[in-house]
Amino acid sequence: MLKRVPTLLLPVILLLPVILLLPVAAAERRYDTAAESRYGAAEGRYGAAEENRQDASGEGAPMTVLFYGNSLTAGFGVDPDKAFPQRVQLKIDGLGWPFKVINGGVGGETTAGGLSRIDWVLQNRPDVFILELGGNDGLRGVDPSVTRRNLRAIIRRVRERYPATKIILAGMQAPPNMGQRFVTEFREIYPELAQSERVSLIPFILEGVGGIPELNQPDGIHPTAEGHAIMAELVWKVLEPVLKELLP
Repeated sequence: MLKRVPTLLLPVILLLPVILLLPVAAAERRYDTAAESRYGAAEGRYGAAEENRQDASGEGAPMTVLFYGNSLTAGFGVDPDKAFPQRVQLKIDGLGWPFKVINGGVGGETTAGGLSRIDWVLQNRPDVFILELGGNDGLRGVDPSVTRRNLRAIIRRVRERYPATKIILAGMQAPPNMGQRFVTEFREIYPELAQSERVSLIPFILEGVGGIPELNQPDGIHPTAEGHAIMAELVWKVLEPVLKELLP
């Protein structure tokens, strides 16, 4: 016979998932301040670089690849040079292609937060825009319809400002403990948007990394440097042909 849970214990049990996530959330908030500070400085540098690019004849000036995301893009917990956007930059440099990567990742970012700061970030005038958002929505149980609406709005804002910009959407999945219905609805957001908005798709940016302990930090959420190396390869498979199309 099943024993009834004492009424006094119910609030504690219901709050357990929140309590378990508090250390990670606190760490990301601490990281947010540093990340935004670094990104703000980078924004200033690359904003100036963009002005120089516009003033120049254009010949030999690098085009911009903007990664726009959360702590995965920002490289939470790893050396900045080991985060997947910088690894992509190394691949580009190795080929001698004229592209400059800008890391627009901010820890803890949701799709709502991403939408709120998109106009500021678009001052970088990206030639390629890689959208990696939604993971924090999934962890927080945000209604998938809200996540879809925010991602669609970001894509359309980019296209409205810069119709020629190539857009790549990085797919994400919700953790299984959110329930099968939520997990399924969340997973379907990305292929549906890629098709309806006519953008390229990275099916799942944590493919081969998510859920593998040795490729993730102790929090079980953020990849190690080795995990970022795998992510860079996943991104490159989709990004490389896009960059080839833009080569002069």
